[in-house]
Amino acid sequence: MWPSKYTEYSVKNSSWKNGKGDVVRELAEACKEEGLEYAVYLSPWDRNHPEYGKPEYVTYFRNQLRELLTEYGDMFEVWFDGANGGDGWYGGANEIRKIDRTTYYEWPETYRMIRELQPKCLIWNDGSNRGDLRWVGTEAGNIGETNWSLLNDKGDVPYEQLHYGLENGNVWCPGETNTSIRPGWFYHETENENVKSLSKLMDTYYKSVGRNSTLLLNFPIAPNGRIHPTDSLRGIAFNKMIHEVFKTDLAKEAKVMKQGKEAIINFKKPTTFNRFVAEEDIRYGQRVKKFSLEAEVDGQWEPLKDMLVDHGDGLTTIGHRRIICFPNVTATRLRFTITDAKCEPIIKRTAVYLAPDITQDTPDAGEKHASDYYIFFGADKVMFITLNEEANVTGFRYLPPQDSKEGLITHYRISATTDWKTWETLGEGEFSNIVNNPIWQTVSCKPTRAKVIRVDGLRLAQGERMGYSDVEVLTTPLAVLGLNTACGQQNFDNTDVQGFAELVADTNVVVLDVRTAAEFAEGHLERAINIDYHQSDFVEKATSTLPLDKKIAVYCRSGRRSAGAAGKLGEDGYKLVNLKGGIIAWKEANMPVTTK
Repeated sequence: MWPSKYTEYSVKNSSWKNGKGDVVRELAEACKEEGLEYAVYLSPWDRNHPEYGKPEYVTYFRNQLRELLTEYGDMFEVWFDGANGGDGWYGGANEIRKIDRTTYYEWPETYRMIRELQPKCLIWNDGSNRGDLRWVGTEAGNIGETNWSLLNDKGDVPYEQLHYGLENGNVWCPGETNTSIRPGWFYHETENENVKSLSKLMDTYYKSVGRNSTLLLNFPIAPNGRIHPTDSLRGIAFNKMIHEVFKTDLAKEAKVMKQGKEAIINFKKPTTFNRFVAEEDIRYGQRVKKFSLEAEVDGQWEPLKDMLVDHGDGLTTIGHRRIICFPNVTATRLRFTITDAKCEPIIKRTAVYLAPDITQDTPDAGEKHASDYYIFFGADKVMFITLNEEANVTGFRYLPPQDSKEGLITHYRISATTDWKTWETLGEGEFSNIVNNPIWQTVSCKPTRAKVIRVDGLRLAQGERMGYSDVEVLTTPLAVLGLNTACGQQNFDNTDVQGFAELVADTNVVVLDVRTAAEFAEGHLERAINIDYHQSDFVEKATSTLPLDKKIAVYCRSGRRSAGAAGKLGEDGYKLVNLKGGIIAWKEANMPVTTK
């Protein structure tokens, strides 16, 4: 992409601008003109070079890197990847070559060269030696809700460390979350309708920047050398929404009272909000391990949790910036308490905001059913759809491309898995007459527990890469997972499973205190958990058995012991509803404890 002196495989030997073009220079100049930092991604793996795999190649690689570091001005970041060899042209050998990623590239020497030539340049590297930034273990656009900006300076880095950092690491190496605005990293015309929606981009922002990470968002370049208009408009809408969400700090006019590790924000009047921001002064390191957040509603303190986490309340590390998202709450006070820290915490800033809803009427939002999933292509005719959480899948809907037959799927196979190992086929066949009538197509299946859906385009109307306008995974609530059949005066017993199921329709419910659930498991129960409500550690067992983002229903017999159990649950923040001689309780964020 630049006229390198060290290879003939270069733009200098192309017809573009008669061999006088330089993409890198144009990029550097455009960044300078727009006030942006200039950065470069240089893959260590040159699949064309005949010496790849030999020591001579490493010298060639450094020579090219030196050109980039010295001929285009100040560089903000140099981005390498985990390129470890594989199949390539290699000067005509056309073979597979393997290297030892821990030693071959001799990264310490390369780092010394970068530090010498560009002292302020950040190094992103997924190799064996620590750079200044780390990969986060996924390209889905999220990092762990617990995220330490630390790693150890030596040793391998497994996924858990990439995604969550290392609390007691000895080098500062924050995460940089990288993802694409499209399903893949490169431009495909069939994906013009698949640019991530505004709500998906904001979800990515909250799960990266809002979790002590930076965000690198890829915009593929179209064949005309420009960003496609849809991508560009979505990016502009993304920028506008970020500024809209964080333009008014509702705590700015409030009175803040601080005492020790607790801060209480006193609003002048009942105030509605749904975002909380906290920042540590990371000049002194990252210290906070755990905190709590409570809103005073009608004189009662109610715990808040991060609604974007899969398990727990999500109120763990803070670092450079932590953004907690929750449903709208109207409160007179907000209490922020650091409950655990490595040493004395230093909080630089806290703030409170009210984020607007994103709807299909939001300009350039591009909201679709597909906005709810993470979608990527494993191959040109293989698409993976990752759900936010495991669900009972009952079908799949496909809306083909509306402006072209390119990539339109005529024959399909739909599969599902919970673990990426065992796949179950949900359906296989033909979308009848879809070429002439490109409307929504539905594939129904028996309820199947799944986290990931795989779509194979067995045959396309035109082209070699499958396309879609929208997709939807049909699900039903996770079934009642247990049933107490020994509740004496209750109206729901082993003969009225259907009645109980109708009672809790449209909810994800887990019923604890299961006595004889096993015999009813067939066709009714996904999981049975036997918890005796008499025990003093009842609540602890109930809450530790299942993810806290699930609704937890506890069915107890009526009477003195039931009242005692209700009291314990009430103390732990449950909403309790006394129903026909039993108690059904479920734990939902921000709900007051009530009985009726």
